[in-house]
Amino acid sequence: MVQNRLLSAFNGNEGAADGVIDQLEAESGLLLPSAYSQLLRDMNGGEGFVGPSYLILWKAEDLVSMNSAYEVNEYAPGLFVFGSDGGGEAFAFDTRDPAMPIVTVPFVGMDLSLARPMAPDFDAFLAELSRS
Repeated sequence: MVQNRLLSAFNGNEGAADGVIDQLEAESGLLLPSAYSQLLRDMNGGEGFVGPSYLILWKAEDLVSMNSAYEVNEYAPGLFVFGSDGGGEAFAFDTRDPAMPIVTVPFVGMDLSLARPMAPDFDAFLAELSRS
């Protein structure tokens, strides 16, 4: 599996408990991409290196509250942030597109116009981080 190889140096948490992902999808109103929901089942967030890039993935239980705390719906409607680079950049699914590609957007001065395409899907996102 691509994820296992790319996340070999990543410090993941224990997988999400049964029902947590269903609850997240119900609360967010989103059907999460399968590669991402599988990652949450295998490791519920965590942090560490993916190649030369640092990645923080938020726990499933924290996603809705973190998006609310950062006021993502107000400043970047249509994005659903799932983590960061440990610095000033957030990683988000662009829910305005049914394929839910991944974009990066700054936390400070967050604005939809500043969202930059990063990858068409979650596996490609991990692959991109491993090359950066």
